[in-house]
Formats: sequence, structure tokens, C-alpha cells
Amino acid sequence: MSHAPSPAGPSNAARPVPASAAQAAVGPRPARGGTALVTGASSGIGAAVARRLAAEGGWRLALNGRDVTRLEQVAAQSAAIALPADLTRPGAGRRLTGLALDHLGRLDLLVAGAGVGWAGEFAGMPATRIDEVVGVDLLATVHLVRTVLPHMVAAGNGRIVLVGSLAGSVGVRGEAVYSAAKAALATFADCLRYELRGTGVGVSHVVPGVVDTPFFDRRGTPYARSWPRPVPVERVADAVCAAVRHGRDEVYVPGWLRLPARVRGAAPGLYRRLAARFG
Repeated sequence: MSHAPSPAGPSNAARPVPASAAQAAVGPRPARGGTALVTGASSGIGAAVARRLAAEGGWRLALNGRDVTRLEQVAAQSAAIALPADLTRPGAGRRLTGLALDHLGRLDLLVAGAGVGWAGEFAGMPATRIDEVVGVDLLATVHLVRTVLPHMVAAGNGRIVLVGSLAGSVGVRGEAVYSAAKAALATFADCLRYELRGTGVGVSHVVPGVVDTPFFDRRGTPYARSWPRPVPVERVADAVCAAVRHGRDEVYVPGWLRLPARVRGAAPGLYRRLAARFG
């Protein structure tokens, strides 16, 4: 996979600022416009979110992705600035945050939509692909949130949206590392939410099932199941925007996917037997 070079930019040296007593009494405020940074925006869910925010109006957007050509096309469609970078490279999150702040002045919203996958038996998974999946789907997001968060806390307002996967809620055969990375992202969202209570900064975890994007072709194994059917990428983008607008902590797309996650939590033995049989 080719990677766009990480852009050079100003250092992000800001440190967290404790919330004031007034801020501590106020929860995260729902966003209805402002400034937003969207990652994974060169295609798929990230691109759809960028187009959806642009259509809503009131948003000034900075978009990140690794494919420069596609990213610039999405940015042109969304009246946004394109900030190409490979976020798995050391310091890339800090540089991207600095560039976004230079262009936008502040960050009210971060939508972490970058993701890659790999399908097959774990024993046959190349070590390089393990590193890539964990690096893109988990570590790059964690590092980026770490650099963006102090600015939101200092402003006493903001929202972080982490795009997860049902695979992280229930585990999927043949996707062990991808499922593990997305499960870690879900726990990360919970932990952040607890830590940020009273700061005015909220965290939304959007959990799609199968989505009609190039994701499956790029991972090397097309989606072959007859059920569940893939949902349009625009449906996930709508869910992201609704989570931002209404300050929702967790949203499943489609909503009925919450059921298998609940069954797994309430009756894990039963769930595992069913999953082993129907997979």
C-alpha cells in the first residue's frame, strides 16, 4: 500500500487545562456547526461524513487521508481543506493537529474514521498486516486524540467521534486482529467518557455493521455473506452526524445490531454456541 508523506507542520505543545467549576457543572454541548477534522476522509465512511457535514452547513472542515488524489476530490466536493498524511508515522497526529488548528483556529469536532482490515486465519496473517491493522485502527487514533483533546478541554467544548465496528463488540471469525483493535477502541471510548465528565467534551462511539464501501476489496477478501446485507455508507454518515447533534454516547448502525451485542453480554455461553454454529 502506498502512503502519502506526512505533512510538516507546527508543533502541538498545548497541555490539558483543568476545567473550571462552571465547566464542571455542564455536560458536553451538542454541536450544530463549527470546525471539524475528519480522518479516513479519502473514501468510505470518512468521505461520506465529510460530505454530510458539508451538506448540513455551518461546518468548516479539514480532511485527512492517505490517498492524496481521492482526498483532494472529496475536499473539493465538501469545500474543505485537504491535509494528507499517514497517521501511523511517528508524530503524524501531532503535526496534523497543528495544521488543522492553523487552518481552522480551533477544533470542535474530531471524527476518527480511518480504518483498514484483513480477513483470514490468524495463523496465516503476515506480521506486517498485524502491525498495519493495529497501527491504523487503534494506535493512530489514540495518538491523534491525545493531541486534539487538550485543545478541546481548554475550550471547555468539543466532541470526539470514534468509528468502531460490530466486530469489536462481538468478535468475527477470520478477523481476529481487526476485531481486537475495534474492541480496544470501544473500551478507549468508555474510558475517555469517564475521564472527560465535567469538561464539556463528549465522546461518541459509532458502531456500524457491514457497510457498502471499498473496505472489503482493499482488505483482499470481498464480503460474501448473504446476511446481514451491507448498509449504504450514507446511513453511517447520518448516524455520525446525529450522534454529534444529539450528544449520543453510542450508536449502532443499523440499530438492531445492538441486540447481538447485548446477547453476548447477558449470555456469553449461548452467544458463543450460536456464533460457532452460524458464524
